[in-house]
Amino acid sequence: MTITETITSPANPRLRQAARLRDPRGRRETGLTLVDGLRELTRAVAAGIEIREVFVALPDEGDSAAPRGLSPDVAECIAACATRGAEVIGLSPRAFGRIAFGDRNEGVVGVVRFASRRLAEVSLPVVRPVLVAEGVEKPGNLGAMLRTVDAAGLAGLIACDPRTDPANPATIRASVGTVFSVPLAVASAAEVIHWCRAGRRRVIVATPEAKQDWFTADLRGAVVLVVGSEAEGVTGTWARAAAAGEITMEMVRLPMLGLADSLNVSATAAVLAYESVRQEACRAHG
Repeated sequence: MTITETITSPANPRLRQAARLRDPRGRRETGLTLVDGLRELTRAVAAGIEIREVFVALPDEGDSAAPRGLSPDVAECIAACATRGAEVIGLSPRAFGRIAFGDRNEGVVGVVRFASRRLAEVSLPVVRPVLVAEGVEKPGNLGAMLRTVDAAGLAGLIACDPRTDPANPATIRASVGTVFSVPLAVASAAEVIHWCRAGRRRVIVATPEAKQDWFTADLRGAVVLVVGSEAEGVTGTWARAAAAGEITMEMVRLPMLGLADSLNVSATAAVLAYESVRQEACRAHG
């Protein structure tokens, strides 16, 4: 593995351009984003994501054609990126500080071509439930739900009218790179409702106002599990669609026995996802 360029100044134009990808406008204009960390970048490579550049932290301010002191895993990841055509750029500690983010600095940041896809572009099998996250605001929550979908083996995730960007580097980091492998689509509530109706998918909406406990509903098969934002919950669009006969919908609740009036949305999603896993296992074992 050879470094093609070494940058020592935090003011370098190339670094400024890459740093802009932490801003939604920079991502929209370029279709690119940043990937922080070894696991995340390794999973991007495994998923066939286009890797444009890899920034590597060098041990000192001097130039180096081949960085020393890298762990075997980091060196292997960088080599894999280079094999796929990525340019490997060495950064001094000060320069790397310009592009790195957070306290989990692993000395490697990738620039990749990755953007959210429309619902019609994503294949979501009917044999497993789909998680729909409506109005999700925080990239950490979206990333955590992607991890849940991956871990529980759900068919995929639909970000419905999201207020955060699935290509946000914070979402990618919170998902530990599963954003690259989990089927993920972005759509409006109207589009998702039409999709549910066309595919005859049952809709399960989680809301504290429901009378039915979550474990009493059938959460297996061609079902859509809908969770809403922590501030506002699921919008009335779903109830209106059900009243009009457009979808078959059940509302379920997770009892709140303490002072808080709602769970973190990613925690709610995890409870529903694993209840689906439990029910499927019970059916499989009689």
